[in-house]
Amino acid sequence: MAAAIGAFLMFTVMNLLAKLLSDRHSVIEISFYRNIVALLPFLFMLFAMGRRDIAVIRAKPGLVLFRAIFGTVSLALTFAAFSLMPMADTTALLFASSLFVPVLGLLFLKEHVGPWRWTAVIAGFAGVIVMTRPTGDTMILGVAIALGAAFIQAVLQIILRYLREYERPETITFYFFLIGTLITAVPLPFIAVRPTVDEIPLLVGIGLAGAAAQMLLTMAYRHAPAAIVTVFNYSGIVWATLFGWLVWNDWPATTVFAGAFIVIASNILLVWRESRLRDPTGERARAKL
Repeated sequence: MAAAIGAFLMFTVMNLLAKLLSDRHSVIEISFYRNIVALLPFLFMLFAMGRRDIAVIRAKPGLVLFRAIFGTVSLALTFAAFSLMPMADTTALLFASSLFVPVLGLLFLKEHVGPWRWTAVIAGFAGVIVMTRPTGDTMILGVAIALGAAFIQAVLQIILRYLREYERPETITFYFFLIGTLITAVPLPFIAVRPTVDEIPLLVGIGLAGAAAQMLLTMAYRHAPAAIVTVFNYSGIVWATLFGWLVWNDWPATTVFAGAFIVIASNILLVWRESRLRDPTGERARAKL
């Protein structure tokens, strides 16, 4: 649980640094630094420690490549959403990714979605509508980008569900950082801004925070059930609200808190039903899904 809390804290720190840098730097440039710094430990293991197995793709090279490209797009969109909106608002909207997963699982993995999960999905999207305040006083572009990032994150979750049967997690992560670095490096000559001395620690910190988040999350999943780890994802709204208040004096509107509560409750219901579904002793619960 401590590792899970630390992981989602580090994800929030990464987004905080990206938001701070977005005034002068493109989100593509920020994504490049995030990827290349996080890639360095993998290169060290590959060449200095002889871990050639990290680079070996067993069965699905096309899907590993597709996942890396989609992951890079998702990262850039996430940073763009944070650059446009307060941290707590953006974080709460990104929780919608878990609501897309059952629908995508039904369409692409032919997973059964029962009435409990449909109810949670519908209630969750109602919470998203509450958060977006469709009265005209919200930033439509920021909301659209955040929901786009959430959708792509859901697609990535579906891809990872399939890939984990064939590829090592460290191999998938290595190629995500490698391909993400190469993709974001292409436009750098046209968009890059020379970082100031004060900005260099922030750019390095983005990569370090992202790498630390990934390692802590892996540790959390190794030592605790996935259902428990996933619930701690919602600690991110606490960190985002705190940082937004301390750095920008942003405090979420009541509608954001209300909508976030509905979305989080819906997600927790999804996690609980998913854990019951995977429980080998829960045949009765499985039948009701």
